[in-house]
Amino acid sequence: MTTVEPTGVRSQKSGARSGRAPARTFEDLIVWQKAHAWVLATYRFTEVFPAKEQYALTTQFRRAAVSVPANIAEGFKKMGVADKRRFMNIAQGSLEECRYYFILARDLGYGDEPDLMRRLEEVSRLLDAYSRAIETPGS
Repeated sequence: MTTVEPTGVRSQKSGARSGRAPARTFEDLIVWQKAHAWVLATYRFTEVFPAKEQYALTTQFRRAAVSVPANIAEGFKKMGVADKRRFMNIAQGSLEECRYYFILARDLGYGDEPDLMRRLEEVSRLLDAYSRAIETPGS
């Protein structure tokens, strides 16, 4: 049986990835790279929020966003499949929290960045693929 791996997903057994060298650090993971870039864009997006939101929506949004690549990084070094999956699930939960903050910011008139939502979707798909690869023996 042939297993197709998502690009940038490290195999649990062999460490091999489709067309890429094995990830040695979390920074080698495509999902982490995309999540980190998305966080930087989210910081830029929240810079223009009103001052009254500095200790409210801005802080909440940024903390949830930072949680995504941070949990990917922490999960990368975990040894067990269940531990790795748990950290990817926490990252996915933080992404959903940010999805709501985007909706709230748009509805409050603070801005609408369709590109950020598109990038959020991309990170979500990559996280799902990475999580499936972690669970699949021999992938």
